[in-house]
Order: sequence, then structure tokens, then C-alpha cells
Amino acid sequence: MSDFDAFLEIRRQAAQAYVNGKAGPLDQMVATACPATFFPPGGGREEGAYRVADVYAHDAGAFAEGGETTLEILHSDADGDLAYWTGLQHAKVRLVGHDEAIEMHLRITELFRREDGAWKLIHRHADPLAKEKAEEKAG
Repeated sequence: MSDFDAFLEIRRQAAQAYVNGKAGPLDQMVATACPATFFPPGGGREEGAYRVADVYAHDAGAFAEGGETTLEILHSDADGDLAYWTGLQHAKVRLVGHDEAIEMHLRITELFRREDGAWKLIHRHADPLAKEKAEEKAG
């Protein structure tokens, strides 16, 4: 198992914490040096390491305890100081102030680089998986 494969297990744990309103584990793996970018599921873009980290921390606050998520990694690779994974994120989450859990299915691409010997998230692109495609895959 490569060090990036081992890191992806930590990434999975950070995703689980995030959908339960805890940004701390993700914050530990977010880039502290530029460039860094985030293309959120609702559109738009965020740029700059500190801005991206602030958005992640803020957005985690929208989630309440009781969420579940899985990362379906379609492919990943690491070469030198750069790595990526791409695939799907499936989640059932509870939003603060709402009683009902909702399902989320996202298409994900994440890029990482080594900073001081550790893998750091430098780009995340997340957008909704078309409903009919998500249902087709589940069925």
C-alpha cells in the first residue's frame, strides 16, 4: 500500500467527520500554501489557501450529527509530490435546523500535493450527480 493509499483512508475519515459538522480533520489536510481552489457543489469558485480553508470550516457548520458518507474512488494515483482521486461521494446528512435527513450524491475530483512531507488538499471540485444516473447506479 502506498503512502497515498494510506492517506485516502484518513481522507475518508475526514469526510465522515465533516458530514457530522466537524471540520477539524479536514482542516488538518487543507493546503496552507497557494495555489488552492474549491469548486463547490452549488457553483462558483473559491481561491487562495486561507479562503478555501475558511469556506470548508464555515460549510461544515451546516451539518448536524447523524450523517453518513462514503467515497467511491473510481481511480487515484500519486506521482512524486502530486496525487489525485476522482469518483463519487454518497451521503445521507442532517442539516442544522432540519428534521429530515437528505441524500447527496456528488461527482468529486480532488488534487493533493506534499507540503512539509504531508499530503494537502489543493483542489476540490464537487458537483451534483444527475439524479437519474445516481438511481441507475444504485439499481
